[in-house]
Amino acid sequence: MNSATDAATRADRLYDLIPVVYRLRDAKQGYSLKALLRVIAEQVNLVEDDITQLYENWFIETCQDWVVPYIGAIVGYQPLFDANETGDVLTPSGQARNRILIPRAEVANTIRFRRRKGTLHLLEDLASAIAGWPALAVEFYRLLGVTQNIDYLHLDRGRTAELRDGDALDNIDGPFDEFAHNVDVRRVNSSHFPGRENIPEVGVYLWRLKPYSVSIAPAYCFEEESPNCFLFSALGNDVPLYTLPRSTPAPRPSELDFPVPIRRRSFETQELEEKPGATTSGVPFYYGNGKSLQIWTGTPRQPVPVEQIVPADLSDWTYRPLPNQVAVDPVLGRILFPSGQTRKQGVWVSYCSGFSAEIGGGEYERPLSQPPSSKFYFVGENETLKSINDALKQWQTDAPQHAVIEITDSGVYVEQLNISLKSGQTLQLRAGRRKPSEGQSVSSLPSLWTRPVIRLLNWQTPQPDNLTVTGEAHTWFTIDGLLITGRGVQIEGDVSGVTIRHSTLVPGWGLQNNCEPQRATEASLELIGAPGCLTIEHSIVGAIQADRDEVKQEPLLLRISDSVVDATGPDRIALGAPNRRCAHATLSLWRSTVFGQVQSRALELAENSILMGVACICRRQSGCIRFCYVTPGSRTPRRYECQPDLVQQAVAALYAHGDITAQERVTLEQSETLRVEPEFNSVRYGTPTYCQLADACAPEITRGAEDESEMGVFHNLFQPQRADALRTRLDEYTPAGMDVGILFAT
Repeated sequence: MNSATDAATRADRLYDLIPVVYRLRDAKQGYSLKALLRVIAEQVNLVEDDITQLYENWFIETCQDWVVPYIGAIVGYQPLFDANETGDVLTPSGQARNRILIPRAEVANTIRFRRRKGTLHLLEDLASAIAGWPALAVEFYRLLGVTQNIDYLHLDRGRTAELRDGDALDNIDGPFDEFAHNVDVRRVNSSHFPGRENIPEVGVYLWRLKPYSVSIAPAYCFEEESPNCFLFSALGNDVPLYTLPRSTPAPRPSELDFPVPIRRRSFETQELEEKPGATTSGVPFYYGNGKSLQIWTGTPRQPVPVEQIVPADLSDWTYRPLPNQVAVDPVLGRILFPSGQTRKQGVWVSYCSGFSAEIGGGEYERPLSQPPSSKFYFVGENETLKSINDALKQWQTDAPQHAVIEITDSGVYVEQLNISLKSGQTLQLRAGRRKPSEGQSVSSLPSLWTRPVIRLLNWQTPQPDNLTVTGEAHTWFTIDGLLITGRGVQIEGDVSGVTIRHSTLVPGWGLQNNCEPQRATEASLELIGAPGCLTIEHSIVGAIQADRDEVKQEPLLLRISDSVVDATGPDRIALGAPNRRCAHATLSLWRSTVFGQVQSRALELAENSILMGVACICRRQSGCIRFCYVTPGSRTPRRYECQPDLVQQAVAALYAHGDITAQERVTLEQSETLRVEPEFNSVRYGTPTYCQLADACAPEITRGAEDESEMGVFHNLFQPQRADALRTRLDEYTPAGMDVGILFAT
């Protein structure tokens, strides 16, 4: 029973209890009694739902978020933050902040944690419960070089480094380090110069990047090298493959239990021991159904047996596999078939890539919404409609007012798409839930969600080949959960509004092997006249060009939240208009990162964001920028608590009090401005650490948002609050005489 049917049943629950004779009389009189009982049933349902929720609130597993601190008070749980530091329970951002400040998992396990106080594995459980990050606790005294006592031998500790053990050499100074080290007297939790290897030191390694699956997707044939060369990424770039952690961790944790990049040696080595709980690795433990990666070939599609998979270094494609072998490089995400064994019939792959959050297209759960009367058209390999154009033709024939074209697989759709909306129509083009094949169960699916790719090619010689959307007045178009590459999206006509959510419009149209953009100067989104309103949520897009008539048209309302706008460089234009000083648009920006110049008519509001490029706002009398980083030289409306304004004001205050000279003021102001400039681990889309703030980034940026979280697109991860809460709890549960420090593995 769907939600609509269930709601109708509950609304008529009282009416269904009336004898049939009265219902027949009511039908003759126009259902007046039915309407009255529906009003009464509505209040009955509210009371019943409230009673049900009150029962659910008795238990920490099912209670509402606001009840968590009250249940914690019963067991003596001490919150780490004052009540006035919690977020607004009426806003999604405030609710997310409260879930971090008062974690449900820690409250549920408070008594259990107290009973295990002082144990090593408790530190790992604390990290998982409080910060939500996978963790591994390491006692560094076990890595100290020691002189063996003949009466008390530890043959597995303090050994001389085995330089022929390449697998161990890869793990030096990491969470899985096995080599002996000299003593380091610095404390691991020092805020200035932390050390590691000492008797009282314990390190808790944390993994912040998550593995995101791509299931049964076509591999990219790298014909520039050979028809036998393939890439896991459908975009044609090298992508490191990540480990999908085992559901049941081993007693001795290994790389198989954490979301780490798969190393070539760990992919190759097979330590098959008969001892229970022994650390195991190698191809059979990474490859196969429900594991980190798998490859299919042929028609019908057949999985490549694990016995044929050979780990290899395919950096220069010089490796030559033997017949009936398939070489795989997990570091670069490359596949090589034997010479002469072409794979024109197709290659499909499943794998995991690393990223920080649910931003852009991906196989992760997200909310779906559409008008109640929408007509659905399903596209996929297990559907009647096999292509998007087939669905568009059927949609044009049916001409419904509201429609949804939903793609139910993670395929690559190479099509020329031209969408025309009639007056009053709405259309969603989105990724949906995966549908099993005939005889296949839902539980056997690698992922319940899909990430389809739309590849736009050079179909027409004399004109561009964008995904074009035109429409009459009162029309609305939505892109949801898609990844679009090859060309951009062009909107024109009288379309009222466009929404782009949880999608990726690849910056620079496409990627090269090293994740450099193919067309760095091209815009991913061109707005010619339309729409009146553009909303971008939880997405990654390239440059935006808005070509609107300033005399005949109202300004474009551009709203961007929790997204990345990447013009592939700070000197290129991220938002602008062709042959004009600024776009005829009014911009609103929340929790986003922009790489490139912003040239807009007006800026209504920008908060908790990073603008890595000079901003030029034509009308500065209205609007506000708050808690943002704004590139020096920008012309913006009034700013509040922005950087580098704050550090420049601090230097000016020192000069005003006579603490520094005029020359020292200039030098200090320059150095402080450079110090607070955001530093990223990567600024290239396609890399796992894309847009992630570096550990060396200034605290004015990593804690410079309104609620002391980081500025930019990953604001809602609340990583500073997670780390602070974990440090406080670690100090509480650490054994006496020990020092515990947090070490970020990713």
